[in-house]
Amino acid sequence: MTPENTTIIPNTFDRFGFKKPIMEALELAGFKQPSPIQEIAIPIIMQGRDVVGQAHTGTGKTAAFGLPVLNNMHLKGGVEALIITPTRELANQVSDELFKYGKKLGIKTVTIYGGSSYGRQLGLIERGAQVVIATPGRLLDLLKRDMLNGFAPTTVVLDEADEMLDMGFLDDIKEIFTFLPQERQTLLFSATMPDPIKQLAKRILVEPEFIKITQDETTNKDIAQHYYVIEENERDDAIIRLLDAQETEKVVVFCRTKKEVDRLSNVLSAVGYNAKGLHGDMEQPQRESVIRGLKTDAVDILIATDVAARGIHIDNVSHVFNFHIPFDPESYVHRIGRTGRAGQKGIAITLVTPLEFKELQRIRSKVGTTMEHAYIPSKIEVKKSHLNKLIDSIENQSIYDEAHQVLDVLSQDLDYTQIAYKLISMMLDNQAIKGPNTIGIAPQRLEKILSAMERNNGRGGSGKRGGGGGSSRNASRPRRPRTEQSGNSGRRSREPRY
Repeated sequence: MTPENTTIIPNTFDRFGFKKPIMEALELAGFKQPSPIQEIAIPIIMQGRDVVGQAHTGTGKTAAFGLPVLNNMHLKGGVEALIITPTRELANQVSDELFKYGKKLGIKTVTIYGGSSYGRQLGLIERGAQVVIATPGRLLDLLKRDMLNGFAPTTVVLDEADEMLDMGFLDDIKEIFTFLPQERQTLLFSATMPDPIKQLAKRILVEPEFIKITQDETTNKDIAQHYYVIEENERDDAIIRLLDAQETEKVVVFCRTKKEVDRLSNVLSAVGYNAKGLHGDMEQPQRESVIRGLKTDAVDILIATDVAARGIHIDNVSHVFNFHIPFDPESYVHRIGRTGRAGQKGIAITLVTPLEFKELQRIRSKVGTTMEHAYIPSKIEVKKSHLNKLIDSIENQSIYDEAHQVLDVLSQDLDYTQIAYKLISMMLDNQAIKGPNTIGIAPQRLEKILSAMERNNGRGGSGKRGGGGGSSRNASRPRRPRTEQSGNSGRRSREPRY
């Protein structure tokens, strides 16, 4: 029972008390309910507290820090917020997102990164940008050259701190903070918390509030996770067959090596897919061309290494493929977080050999997630599926005015039945299914492997065991997020207490 005088506040963005222009921007962006990290972080950041937030890719971290930071701005001139990101791609994406949220407030953003003109970037700051999003190298260069006059942001955000550690920026970050005001609000967000990041947090934050999205929440409930058991030499055929069988929008395929990225992008391009690779050996213009292609729909499939895909946000990713199983659970969560964003549904597919079952089980156990087993559909099954789609598309096809002209010409030599058969055959030619009829471990052998795996691990739930590729989509019920509180909201000293 609810007490009569108790007001129930719905779980919407209204509860945070944002300024009207920000609420209008959220409505235009289609935001309905805050994600777990947003629900916890936003009120704390709006109070001016330092925050350490641990949450994985795709959980809404940019809005979690961006909305309250923008809402708290005084807009009296000068840079008020600095966001430090590991890559220029992420810097651009954060800039675009914050500009979208703050546009109606008159907030301007500028990105600072290497490979671009100093003069242009500094000019944008001097013309009134209130938010600077920067990569560590270029930012430190400008600070050491004393080129940022009056630069005194009152809020500083470290985004993807663990990725900056992996990329060797930790010393740069420490030096950057020697140039920043002592009195500031500092927010640190990271997917993982290795010891160097914990030590950095002790150094730059004051009595922070700790926010951690628990394991059960790290894998989005809107992502259906499937694994397919194959022989090692079937990887190419398997991914082509699954792409043929699935209804995809944008697809991200993760490979372990740069060489594998190049090879697979050539394989998929050769069979007619708009696929491009992305890895660390590519020049920046090449990287930018690939990313631009993804945003303009000129590229449908991105094949990338984990490192190359860091900091890249792609809208409407319907599928993530693990061409090889990732090395660790954290990488798995990072990878599949590319899909199922902003309330949309997504599918994560992992190709695995019998020898990799142990690694698969370790990831499944550590992440606390539900992965369903499914069989790769046969060529016959995919053809049948394509026929049904073809029938639907013909029934729903609008008739063009020019169609009767073509029909009049064809009917001089062919009857209507022959014309129909030929046109349908032309359409079927464009839907040829490649590869062998069946791909993957034979069901009888696989049953023995799965049974042995379940016995060894004392748990069930291997998913659907029959049919040709369908699978159930049971999702784990998400638990409420937990926070670790420091218990003191004061800001009396720059010396942190842990």
